Formats: sequence, structure tokens, C-alpha cells
Amino acid sequence: MTRIETTFARCKAEGRAALVTYVMGGDPDVAASARMALACVEGGADLLEIGVPFSDPIADGPTIQLAAERALKHGTSPRDCLEVVKAVRKKSQVPVALMGYLNPMLAQGMAGFLAEAAAAGVDALIIPDLLPEEAGEIAALATSHGIAMIYLLAPTSTPSRVAAATRAATGFLYFVSVTGVTGARATQDLAADLAGKVAAVREASPVPVVIGFGVSKPEQARALADLADGVVVGSAIVSRVAEAGTVAARAARVKSFVASLAKGLRAKP
Repeated sequence: MTRIETTFARCKAEGRAALVTYVMGGDPDVAASARMALACVEGGADLLEIGVPFSDPIADGPTIQLAAERALKHGTSPRDCLEVVKAVRKKSQVPVALMGYLNPMLAQGMAGFLAEAAAAGVDALIIPDLLPEEAGEIAALATSHGIAMIYLLAPTSTPSRVAAATRAATGFLYFVSVTGVTGARATQDLAADLAGKVAAVREASPVPVVIGFGVSKPEQARALADLADGVVVGSAIVSRVAEAGTVAARAARVKSFVASLAKGLRAKP
């Protein structure tokens, strides 16, 4: 079994959803972002997403946009983000998904970049602007290196898009809980018919389904955990990284927050 399969199987056996956490590679710098990723692991994250900064992140809200800007000011490249993955892999076997937009990865030379990503310990790719219907060549390259392809679905996804994503997904599916961009939201902002839509996708999907976008509090994560196989928290973590303080202080904030999320997911309803 892959690291992703093993992790979801373990969480299922424990009767809970997996906690998926996101940090931006290179924010506030490459070494510090590796420390933030490890703080997530120390706090109880089951799976990590490492963001690849891009100047035009169309799916991201202000918090992650600003994180990308900070990382790019330091010249962070997709290959620098692989250094973050390597740092994590030295201390943990937690699954790592690299999340970023297509152009920066293409600019690296996709075949070579995927080979380096696999060697660094990347388990999956999440590319928001790559549709499953158009991913054939890249998906084949990823598969040849043992890297899963993760596709996004939303409450507005058509039946044909759901079918395409469930056919193509090889690691897990990422269900966006809201319409719009990333960012922390209040509970009432989540789609009223979210439960039914997620249930339909889970029934059709051969891989686990996680919910992300808009999760900012332990109680939100707990509520969404009842609907899916995993819950993703991103902007709420990135905002804690952005607060002033030493790298150690930022890492401590992140670890504490992730621990509160993990505790909520492990609590019996």
C-alpha cells in the first residue's frame, strides 16, 4: 500500500477522518516553511499539502495569495518546495501532496520535475487548474513515478465532471466545500446541500474524499469530518505562520492549532 492508502486505512480503522494540513513552501522562507510543515506533523496532521507559490493563484483567497507573494519575494521555486518535502521526509513518513498551479511546474520541465518530486518523497500532486479531462500526459508521467493525481470537485460540479474526476483520481478526491476561493469562513457559509453532494461523490469514488476550503475552527473540522474521509485546513494555518514572531514561536502556534484540530477529529461525536 502507498503512504496515502495506509494513512486513510489507519484513520478509518480509528473511526475518524484524516486531518490534512497546508503550508506554503517558502513562507516565510524555505527552511522556515519546512519547520512549519513539521509543526503540523507534530500537532497530529495525517497528511501534508505543501503549496508551490505562483503569481496568479486563481483559486486562492487573500491569505494564501499573500503567502505566495512572500515566498516569491525570496525567489522560491517549485524545486525549492521539494527541499521542504525532503526536510519532512527526513523525520516523517506522513504522506505529502504538492499543491500548485500548472505553469510553474511546466516551466521546470514536467518529466524531470516529476522524477525529482518522486525522489524527494512527494506522494501526490494537486493542480487546481488542471482538469481531469486534460491531464492525460501529465497523469501518465505522474503514475510512472508513483505519484497520485488529486482532482478538485465543487458543489457546482456537473455530473460529467464528477464522473471524469472519479475515473481519473488515484490518491483521493478534494471536494471544495464552498463556491469561491480559499479562506477561512464562518460555518454558515458552507453550502446547505453539502452533505448530499459529498455523499454522492463518495459513493461514486474508488478513492477517499476530503473536504477543504473555508475550515478555520476545530468545531467546523469536526462537523465536516462526519461527511468525508478527511478534512483540509489551509488558510487558518497560513495566517498563523504570517503572524509576527520567531520561527520557533510561529511553529509553536501552528503546532498548537493543529493539535486542537486533531483533538477535535479524534473526539467521539
